[in-house]
Amino acid sequence: MDFRELIAYKKAFKLAMEIYHISKTFPPEEKYSLTDQIRRSSRSVCANIAESYRKRRYINHFISKLTDSDAENSETHVWLDFAFNCNYINIETYDTLTSQNIEIGKLINYMINNPNKFGVSS
Repeated sequence: MDFRELIAYKKAFKLAMEIYHISKTFPPEEKYSLTDQIRRSSRSVCANIAESYRKRRYINHFISKLTDSDAENSETHVWLDFAFNCNYINIETYDTLTSQNIEIGKLINYMINNPNKFGVSS
């Protein structure tokens, strides 16, 4: 199976693309701070899932890259909090994006706790 078939990857990629499009509406003064940070962290979730899957032969590498992905996902949640509190996104958008973010975190943690279900041998 290709990493792009993983549910966590698909959902993380979808969220990163939604964040990209929404962040285009952020004020210009946020270009090198909030806009850049939220785009980077949301994209890193996907990149780390991909890296972890390619390193699944080694359980410690697999889990390490997934914990990096989980950390980036948490960082994305913080940036969503800032975007909402700075009034760059409305409550409906915030609720939708954070709900997706939380679901992605649960999927990543499932992978961390069940590496054998993803081709990792102990």
